Amino acid sequence: MRIGMSSVDITPRVGVELSGFGPFLNRYSVGVKLPLLAKGIAFAVGGRMAVIVNCELIGVTRETARQACVLIRREIPALAEKDILICATHTHSGPATGCLHGWGEPDPLYLELLPDRIAAAGIAAVNALEPATIEFGTARCEHIGLNREYETDAPPLETVLNPEWRSQCPEKTDTEVKVLKFVRPDGSLLGFAAYFGCHPVVCCQMTHWIHGDFPAVALIRLQQEFPGALGVFLQGAQGDVNSCVVHKPEAESLAALEVIGERFAVSIREALRNAAPIAVNDLRTVQFEALFSARSGVDIAYLERMERDNLARIHAPDAVPESQECRMAMVHLMAARKLLKQLRTDSLRGTWAPIAGLRLGPVVLLASPFEIMHAIKEEVTAKAVAPIPLVLGITNDSLGYAPDRHCAARGGYAADMVPIICGTLPFADIHRELVAALLKVDAELARNP
Repeated sequence: MRIGMSSVDITPRVGVELSGFGPFLNRYSVGVKLPLLAKGIAFAVGGRMAVIVNCELIGVTRETARQACVLIRREIPALAEKDILICATHTHSGPATGCLHGWGEPDPLYLELLPDRIAAAGIAAVNALEPATIEFGTARCEHIGLNREYETDAPPLETVLNPEWRSQCPEKTDTEVKVLKFVRPDGSLLGFAAYFGCHPVVCCQMTHWIHGDFPAVALIRLQQEFPGALGVFLQGAQGDVNSCVVHKPEAESLAALEVIGERFAVSIREALRNAAPIAVNDLRTVQFEALFSARSGVDIAYLERMERDNLARIHAPDAVPESQECRMAMVHLMAARKLLKQLRTDSLRGTWAPIAGLRLGPVVLLASPFEIMHAIKEEVTAKAVAPIPLVLGITNDSLGYAPDRHCAARGGYAADMVPIICGTLPFADIHRELVAALLKVDAELARNP
């Protein structure tokens, strides 16, 4: 087995608008706290190869991912499209990338160059392939995430910065970090990938600095301890899981960032110590398009009514353009017009999404482009046949939330609003359909070649 790792700077220019937290916030960056990176991991087992490129961004659109994939395959023809996973950490302290309508204005030049930089990371990882083995380790990590659907989203800072703080509903969050450790034949550390599901939102709408949030802080600290090694954060099921610090003023957020970053580093460090070798005698990949059905009743008449209602809100005599209501009305108006244009030329039965998988011996990455809620991940991992299933979000596209049944039944932001923000129709039954799609990947990867 051979493994290669690489890192390419994808930091935007200072002044670009940052993405996340709300519509038309004009949240322009004022400086770089930590550079943003695209990190490549290449695997070669026997005559097969696969590549993961992980981007410290809020998300990557289908178009950007496809362009990067084309560029990688142009240089590495042995790779098929299904052999390449392009994913994001989902930092809310990075540039807008065109994933969300109104959630930050993308910089055209940055978007034009982004596929080249992502591809460069993948190509460099393949070119850096060297003999290595994989070890797998876990460690407790109960002091970072909380499920905002079941408990207070932003507890007082003095409460959550107490070293003894724990989530009130730990079963609704990830309580472990899982680490793939890559080791050279001489025993030195080539690098590692830390898998954990939690929104990187320690720094929020009141902050204006570019960085990868708490995962990036943790990785940098660990890389300083292991010179020459590269750390990668693989985002899991974070749809309803926030970091325990969120929605705080800038000074408090930046101070807390160091604390939460160190907490994550402590857990990763322990998982690296606990890691034990796993046998990787095969490498397999799969990728297909799955249709996620749209909620009934969302048709041309519904969207025309939505267009009229939001126009009325925006043009009302007492409307305040700076208000949250007006800004959200504009987001809904933009989305309604986009969807109407699509529906008038083609019937939309739902949303097509790329579903992918990568098998490395007992470890299987089950990937989709959604912000997956914790209950969906729990059901997938409970039913998967893979010994070590890791459910990966925001991969090969960025399509907003995959709400679980509880959230979908309640409605609101994740189930009703975000699909519109992402320019798609609200989902009818994405919990069941996504579980089925990811388990299909798991089953295909488990079959004998």
